[in-house]
Amino acid sequence: MKTTTRYIFSIASICLFISFISLSSVLVLISSDTVHAAVGCDLNDPDKDVARLFPDSTGYKTVYMSIDKQGGEPLLEEIQKRLGDQFKGLYETADVPYTVYEIYKGKEKTGYIHGVNQKGQYGGIQVFLALDMEGNIRNFYFQKMTSRAAKTLRESLFGSQFVGLNLADFYNYDIKTGKTLSPGKVDNIKNPSPEAESDFRAALRATKKNLVLMDEFVFGNRFLK
Repeated sequence: MKTTTRYIFSIASICLFISFISLSSVLVLISSDTVHAAVGCDLNDPDKDVARLFPDSTGYKTVYMSIDKQGGEPLLEEIQKRLGDQFKGLYETADVPYTVYEIYKGKEKTGYIHGVNQKGQYGGIQVFLALDMEGNIRNFYFQKMTSRAAKTLRESLFGSQFVGLNLADFYNYDIKTGKTLSPGKVDNIKNPSPEAESDFRAALRATKKNLVLMDEFVFGNRFLK
């Protein structure tokens, strides 16, 4: 009887051990998927934000897009070429979901709102652009920003420098050097906080990336050279 009891106990222990290993493997897989999940960028309060950025709007529609679904690796290579820089990190994988807000006045579409994530000096930042139907910036703002100069960079005076610009203007901006290839409108965007140069350049990179993505996703490559 004692031998049988020990045998049953041993079988139970083995089963428990196997169950523990299986559960651990599942948790590791879930954790791994979570860690490597693509990071999207949505408006915190779409109803309020749309009304603020497009005061005459009567409604909006959300459209979800991603590079891998719109064109995959060839599209990613094209976007990187137009951006003048390589995509990297969780914010810039091909499967990142991009949310485009189509803005309406009655039945007429009047513009778009689109945001992107960008790595800043002290953490991620989120740059949103409100665009008219021709792809011109009508509003620029940071939804999220971790920076010592966040207060200064968030001021409307800084954002107003982007108004009226489009991708044609930003083609002239070299992300890697932080300079324009020739004198242009982007030169008029001044950094109000010299000690936050890296965040200032991150904002310009995010703006150019935002415009390139919108040209590929929405405007039918209107600004393609």
